[in-house]
Amino acid sequence: MTDKTVADMTGLEYLERVADGRIEHPSMALTLNFRLTDVAHGRAVITGEPNDSYCNPNGTIHGSWIAALLDSCMGSAVHSTLGAGVGFTVVDFKIDFVRPVKTDTGPVVAEGNVLSVGKKIGRANGVMRDESGAILAAGTTTCLVLGEG
Repeated sequence: MTDKTVADMTGLEYLERVADGRIEHPSMALTLNFRLTDVAHGRAVITGEPNDSYCNPNGTIHGSWIAALLDSCMGSAVHSTLGAGVGFTVVDFKIDFVRPVKTDTGPVVAEGNVLSVGKKIGRANGVMRDESGAILAAGTTTCLVLGEG
């Protein structure tokens, strides 16, 4: 028997393969220097390390980098609950920036957790922390579930 194709995998099966390296991370993750490092049903953890490439003119890390990590962990948390052949797209997300992220902040961890997933709508929240556990940003997302599971 051959390995399942991506279309034959549940969201969790796919994300587990990304996290353990059997499937390559999407190119955006490579460009933005972050990785899916842990996943379970309804939960996804993304780790990343800010650097000079993501600075805004003020010398801090641009909010879009922070938003990309939170969007990815929250969306992945929803994805982890979906059946084979079922996808999703983000309808909206909200991010609260709590502390500035700088190039010397060091590694950050963004954890997304599902609040609810129905036949058409999934909701999740996420929190980004530094190595000491301090909250840097937090957010919520609403996703549209595409397909039937």
